Amino acid sequence: MTDTWLRGTTGLARKRERAGWLFVAPNVAAVAVFLLFPLGFSLYLSFHAWDLFRPMRFVGLANYRRLFGADPLFLIALRNSAVFTVLTLVPTVLIGLGIAAALNRKSAGIGLFRTLAFLPLVASTVAMAVVWRFIFTEDGMLDIGLGWIGLGPVPWLTDPDLALVSLSVVTVWKSVPFATVILLAAMQGVPEPLYEAAKIDGAGALRRFSAITLPLIRGPLAFVFVITVINSMQAFDQVYALTGSNGGPETGTYLLGIMLFQNAFGFYEVGYASALAWVIFAILLVLTLLQLRFARREAVDL
Repeated sequence: MTDTWLRGTTGLARKRERAGWLFVAPNVAAVAVFLLFPLGFSLYLSFHAWDLFRPMRFVGLANYRRLFGADPLFLIALRNSAVFTVLTLVPTVLIGLGIAAALNRKSAGIGLFRTLAFLPLVASTVAMAVVWRFIFTEDGMLDIGLGWIGLGPVPWLTDPDLALVSLSVVTVWKSVPFATVILLAAMQGVPEPLYEAAKIDGAGALRRFSAITLPLIRGPLAFVFVITVINSMQAFDQVYALTGSNGGPETGTYLLGIMLFQNAFGFYEVGYASALAWVIFAILLVLTLLQLRFARREAVDL
């Protein structure tokens, strides 16, 4: 009887296992077709020369050697992407922290302010960039406003240095709501008794924020860092809509995403573009691992 019971239990477990696999099979197939296969195929392409029309030609590491040793545009795109990431990351985190702290309270009308703060999160990136392009153009809304205080027109999108700053402003405006959502959710999970105890000890608002809030939201804060860096290094759509597909003016907004687009769909150098994509992936992987290791070490120190 015991053997019969064991066989029945084993058969039931197998049926449940098969049913589980049947349920997850569509998702597994989708991941394999739309994620794993493109990843593997792009890695395969990075060792070939291919223009979409003629047969592939194996070139080994030639694409990578050309990228690091013979293409000056790669260094320009890498430098611009690094500067753009810093210009985007710091304001996004600081403004997101400030807005999240301001919204993390119970007061009349706070729900309306939260809704307004999150609106840019649901806006289309391309549509948002087009609107900002009209704002930044000569005699646009921004220059008109500056004219009221006696400042002349500013070449926001025609000066190479200012164009990158303008692009950063647009990206920060788009990125802050996401950072605010994550940080506000983390702040609302901080136990209220900790703040009450700090108030009894005479700690002010700034002291409570630095000694209680920041240490306890370090994990979500690290997540915001990682996501912001990844989005900045992969920026393309807002650059394309704001300054065009050439990364102008001159090479002021020539980022890695624009370089990837040009080589893949402008010059039809698909193998070279695939090599660039894997280099971007390697850079993001290293930055993410360093950030996560730093966050984990800080958490242990607590």
